[in-house]
Amino acid sequence: MNGQAKASAPRNTLLRTFLEGTGWESARCEPLGGDASARRYFRMTRPGMGQGEKERTAILMDAGRGAAQQLQAFVRIADHLRGLGLSAPRIFARDDSLGLMLLEDLGDALFPRVLKHAPERETMLYERAAEALFRLQKAPPLPGLTDYSPSTMADAIAPLFDWYLRGAGAGDRSARRACTETLEEILSSPAIEASGLALRDFHGENLLWLEDREGPAAIGLLDFQDALIAHPAYDLVSLLEDARRDVSAEARTAAIRRFAELGGYDEASLSSDLHAQGAQRNLRILGVFARLCLKAGKPAYLRLMPRVWQHLMHDLSHPRLAPLGSVIMRAIPAPTDEILKKMQAACPASPIQ
Repeated sequence: MNGQAKASAPRNTLLRTFLEGTGWESARCEPLGGDASARRYFRMTRPGMGQGEKERTAILMDAGRGAAQQLQAFVRIADHLRGLGLSAPRIFARDDSLGLMLLEDLGDALFPRVLKHAPERETMLYERAAEALFRLQKAPPLPGLTDYSPSTMADAIAPLFDWYLRGAGAGDRSARRACTETLEEILSSPAIEASGLALRDFHGENLLWLEDREGPAAIGLLDFQDALIAHPAYDLVSLLEDARRDVSAEARTAAIRRFAELGGYDEASLSSDLHAQGAQRNLRILGVFARLCLKAGKPAYLRLMPRVWQHLMHDLSHPRLAPLGSVIMRAIPAPTDEILKKMQAACPASPIQ
């Protein structure tokens, strides 16, 4: 199929064309749940090739046209992770121009699904995740990745003012400069001087329990194409201050202790940086979730805001963050039922272009 034909063909036809010659062209195709991005995922299932062989599965990712850079980043980082002995999906086929990729299927055992049926495994799972995270961070990071510096992190909370305060119809937008400058100052004086590769969305919905693998490889890794260079506490707080589920105090304590032990970090210093990194992350998430509702027409993210706010209040409770807390409590309203209803009412039926 030439470029012009590709451009005019219906998307589903392109998916089947992409699969030709991969051995998966006749496989059964079932849609899977997506994420905050525009990516779509499908599970491909085909019969075993020989007598007695079980059926095989793979994941088809449709990132859409214009996603070549994302796919290339995914492949590069996946290769790096597997080289460290971690479990990232193997890539079977890809077409960067179409934004399509056929991946190894690591299964359905996401942390929330495992813990729904076996809550007693939570501490073990989070300790293992901390071990995988440490292996990732102790290795020399890939060159050429963005440095999530204090100034970049401070600028990254812009959606809080651009979308959350807009949707809330309240708050003090003039405090933007005071908030970003105070946050940058706090992040510029870390208790632990270290940095490494951060996957950025290191949380339960992107982590799989692979029971047949050992050590850090027992944690399957997903959604890492936006990886960057960051403080070691960034991914750890992403894991422990999960917007989608509550992590028990026992699991949180065990994961922090295990990570500190492996890295030779003082627990109090690590905790201080977790509060600082967590405050930035949760301020940004409030804005991103508001944008997903008000621009992308995805109101489901509104129900996660109260938990994110609780995480933020926890982060701001650390004495080191008192100056930031003073600004936030004066300028940013909590996501009350009234504010969430207001955002819900403003959520477009179709995404704003």
